[in-house]
Amino acid sequence: MSPMNPISEGIKAQRQYMIDLRRHFHAHPEPSFEEFETSKRVQEELEAMGISFEIMAGTGVVGTIEGTRPGKTVALRADMDALMVTQENDVPYKSTREGVMHACGHDGHTAMLLGAARVLKSLENTFEGTVKLIFQPAEELVAGARKMIEAGALEDVDGLLGIHLWMGLPTGQISAEAGPRMASGDYVECHIEGRGGHGSMPNQGVDAALIAAAFIMNINALMSREISPLEPTVLTFGEVDSGTRFNVLAARAKISGTARTFSPAIRAELPEIINRYGTFIAESYRGNFSLNFNHGTPPTINDSHISSLARQSVEEFLGPEGNVLFEKTTGSEDLAYYLERLPGAIAFVGCQNSAKGILHPHHHPRFDIDEEALAHGAELYARFALNFLK
Repeated sequence: MSPMNPISEGIKAQRQYMIDLRRHFHAHPEPSFEEFETSKRVQEELEAMGISFEIMAGTGVVGTIEGTRPGKTVALRADMDALMVTQENDVPYKSTREGVMHACGHDGHTAMLLGAARVLKSLENTFEGTVKLIFQPAEELVAGARKMIEAGALEDVDGLLGIHLWMGLPTGQISAEAGPRMASGDYVECHIEGRGGHGSMPNQGVDAALIAAAFIMNINALMSREISPLEPTVLTFGEVDSGTRFNVLAARAKISGTARTFSPAIRAELPEIINRYGTFIAESYRGNFSLNFNHGTPPTINDSHISSLARQSVEEFLGPEGNVLFEKTTGSEDLAYYLERLPGAIAFVGCQNSAKGILHPHHHPRFDIDEEALAHGAELYARFALNFLK
């Protein structure tokens, strides 16, 4: 550990700056693709630092810090959007916008990257290469990353690090191991066609509601016999729409759900498995089945070299005990789109503090973060960038 390291000293000096920024963003949340004031504030902060920037994907911002000579280019990514959640916890920085809340920590991500930007800008005469600062919109819609890529945010980038403040880890612990870290997230919509009739005489029609029930009850059992138990795969149907009246046989049904896996190969197989079984069960009841499998975000898979650099960077300021192994999660993250195109990683930075009552999960109306974690995330951003450029 190097407590007198200029990076550590620089981050320490930015502590209150990051807390103030995070609280400002928290009090003024904006949903996906509507991050207008957030984007404007990011631009103002970068301009005040003397960092040039471009606006991309409507509200996205990409800042650039040039070192002493050309070299590699490293990107650091933060997301900016909030959720459509009504905040319930009463804090001084409570959301001022009804029905919108930073319930996932993106306010902290933006503040951390701006804090790291200040430190990296102050050290620009000490490194070769380029640091790109990616402030991304619409992660919650898993749509912002693609828009940023299409706009050129990854041009000439050699490696990338994203950070997510993580309630599953206490403050002071960071997980950045290699391999799958978050699952794919795809939208599954199944349509069943039956034939209406009187509920008292179901033999005269084809009951689409019964077909839907049979499909939902058995599809996961079928998948368990086709997919290895060592490859976690989730298929959940959370919405069922069928029928028009209590005594009328349902003529059609729509079932909507989500499919998640860590394996690109299994992800590619899922549409065929679901469609094959859906068709079989519907035809067994004399109905018809059709599937819309809408691909969302791919699995988030950390590159081994980038993960190693991230873990090295953590050890430099938190010691060996700062690095922890944390089980992958079936949540999704659109950072995956970046990682499909270049070596990169996501790091989970612990922000839980039960002594302070900060333990509600992500997307909860009482979600909050331990603001001491902001310094850890910012220092990881800065140290990783400089270690990569070396």
